[in-house]
Amino acid sequence: MSISEKPVIIVVNAGSSSIKLSIYTLSDNESPRLAAHGKLEGIGSHPELNAQLADGTNIANEEFSEQDVPDHHAAYGKVREVIKAELEDMTPVAVGHRIVHGGMTFSEPVAIDGAIREQLEALIPLAPLHQPHNLAGIDAVSKIAPDILQVACFDNAFHHDRPEVSQLTGLPYRYYQQGLRRYGFHGLSYEYIAKVLPEIDPALARGKVIVAHLGNGASLCALDNCKSVETTMSFTALDGLPMGTRCGALDPGALLFLQQQHELSDDELQALLYQQSGLKGLSGISSDMEELLASDEEGARRAIDFFVYRAAQAFGALAVALGGLDGVVFTGGIGEHAAPIRRAIVNKLAALFPMCLDDAANQANDPALISSEGSRVQVRVIPTDEEGMLAEHTWRLWRAARM
Repeated sequence: MSISEKPVIIVVNAGSSSIKLSIYTLSDNESPRLAAHGKLEGIGSHPELNAQLADGTNIANEEFSEQDVPDHHAAYGKVREVIKAELEDMTPVAVGHRIVHGGMTFSEPVAIDGAIREQLEALIPLAPLHQPHNLAGIDAVSKIAPDILQVACFDNAFHHDRPEVSQLTGLPYRYYQQGLRRYGFHGLSYEYIAKVLPEIDPALARGKVIVAHLGNGASLCALDNCKSVETTMSFTALDGLPMGTRCGALDPGALLFLQQQHELSDDELQALLYQQSGLKGLSGISSDMEELLASDEEGARRAIDFFVYRAAQAFGALAVALGGLDGVVFTGGIGEHAAPIRRAIVNKLAALFPMCLDDAANQANDPALISSEGSRVQVRVIPTDEEGMLAEHTWRLWRAARM
């Protein structure tokens, strides 16, 4: 690498039909700084690429044919090509990947080699709709830059040290010992909130806080002194709250009924639970909360009411795990941008907890502290930054490898 070249870290967050890619510049003693980010959605169907510089300047808005972007390898190449064209003398030195499931083995970020790649592949049954696409991102980078450092950052790692009682299921203990346990996810998001909350409000950070990561995927996490003690997702990212297309918590007997009485195959059942349920299934309209809030259709109201109802119930359960409640933090796409959903959830919780919203603060363009002055339970909105956490973890392993 020449003196004129700028070392950068690339962060890859691969979903089932999308790939997000962010580029972070490096300096000697500072944490990585975002330079640009892009997202290609609709892989294999209607691919569409959007990319921006860190200051918000658009650098790409482009649609492709299915043949142009048939898979994640092609998608990674397209996003990287667009961003690299805007950043001269860019030299990638490491790539960080969000990996949904690390099982019992991985509790912290790790450099990826052949053996680690095999271990991650063995975990596919624990996250069948996420892990294969995470691995596809790793493989795409390996083809383009086989010698570059790649780092796996695990979405369940933040919850790894929760009390055993929080990780148990009601199944025989031997299954727990074999790895069938309540893992929890959205860990990179919760880790970021736990990192910045002491800077925003040191006193609250030392207390009992429930963080609501509400988006297409949705969950809650109970933090005691910024440590995870309970969460709503469990063995897979399917459990807990209803989500965009996932059903959330469900009586296991319902699954037996669907298989025995409706003769659903394993593939049909998986598609129903992961892709056809949640807001999309209940509304019959959309998985997008913004679209549902704008709709006058009965199905939209039904899906919203159910989402709010189950979220409020889960808050109560996590407050029990904490032994009290000092604060609430909303984050994620819905949590950060859907003021009516925040209002509806807090209204239900107010019957149990001394909390009240400031309507003007809740409706602000960039909400922060949204509870009223007299509210004993503080309510905040904090934008999450999963990619930033990925970049920081990758940077630390890159620095360690250079020493």
